[in-house]
Amino acid sequence: MIDHVSIEVADLARARAFYDAALAPLNLARRFDLDTASGYGRPLTAPLEEQALPFWIGRARGAVAANGHVCFAAPSRSAVDGFYRAALAAGGRDNGRPGLRPHYHAHYYAAFIIDPDGNRIEAVRHPPE
Repeated sequence: MIDHVSIEVADLARARAFYDAALAPLNLARRFDLDTASGYGRPLTAPLEEQALPFWIGRARGAVAANGHVCFAAPSRSAVDGFYRAALAAGGRDNGRPGLRPHYHAHYYAAFIIDPDGNRIEAVRHPPE
């Protein structure tokens, strides 16, 4: 249903460094750069012209970046843990340690971070392991 999502950032270089590190444990990497934006996705299996990159960061158009929430699907619970550690090391702030969130459903395993621009970033694994 959704082709891609983008969020605004105040400092594109800082955001690239943060997302390069935080998304690596989820097997996501920066695949395309423009002067004002970068696109992230899984390893390319088709030419870039034939697929969308699902996540984009872009320089804020206003004085302050708008804050949002983005949740990334993780291939395993250990990838959720790796995302959390990498995001903290890259300058993110804790917004919920990795763990089960049974109020969503019995196997909802997630971690929550606030990126350097105040966006709420989550990694989740739904199936039990």
